[in-house]
Order: sequence, then structure tokens, then C-alpha cells
Amino acid sequence: QVQLVESGGGSVHPGGSLRLSCSASAFSLDYFAIGWFRQAPGKERTGVACINNRDGTTWSSSSVKGRFTISRDDAKKEVYLQMNSLEPEDTAVYYCGVTTNQAMCVTRYYDYWGQGTQVTVFA
Repeated sequence: QVQLVESGGGSVHPGGSLRLSCSASAFSLDYFAIGWFRQAPGKERTGVACINNRDGTTWSSSSVKGRFTISRDDAKKEVYLQMNSLEPEDTAVYYCGVTTNQAMCVTRYYDYWGQGTQVTVFA
């Protein structure tokens, strides 16, 4: 079973940047994809950006496209989310997740989660 630990969250002003990191205990071909999800108070957890564990193919939500970029470092067993041009609407707890299913970025298909890291964007 994989363990996931997120880091890099914090508080920034609109227009600022953050880079989130997800450290995995192992990268396995059993895991189809790794992704970043977010959940604001009173709302469902939704996919932000995900990356195929084998070939690096990526997907990102329309709301963050052009601002957020997901990447990975296989040697370090880490996945990153570079967040630029942050907006108040981006405020949420961000989670790293892993899926064994062939679904790139759908919350209900993800099997393992990290503890989450808070991102707050305020004017």
C-alpha cells in the first residue's frame, strides 16, 4: 500500500504562486494515475490535475488550465503541482491521490489519499 504525504500549502495573495509536493512511498505500475484534488468547505472533492503513472499523459480541469501544471520526478518518487496566478476561488484543501482504476481524474475511482494541505488565497 502506498503512503502519500503532501506539502507546500500556505497563504498567498491573488496572483501569487505555490508549488505543492506529493511524496510517495513507491511508484508502481499497479497505479494507473496520480492526481491532485481539492475540496472547499461544503463542496465535493474534485479533480484538479492528474498524470498517468506510466507515460506521463496529463489532464487538468478547465478552471485551472493555463495556471496549474502537474509534473513528476520518478527518481524522487514525487509529484508536483505548480500553481500560478492564484485566485480566491482556488482556496481549498488540496489532496494527492492514487488510483488503480483506468480513470484519470475522477474522485470516486481513487484508492489512496494523503492528509491534504491547505491553500488559502486572500486579498
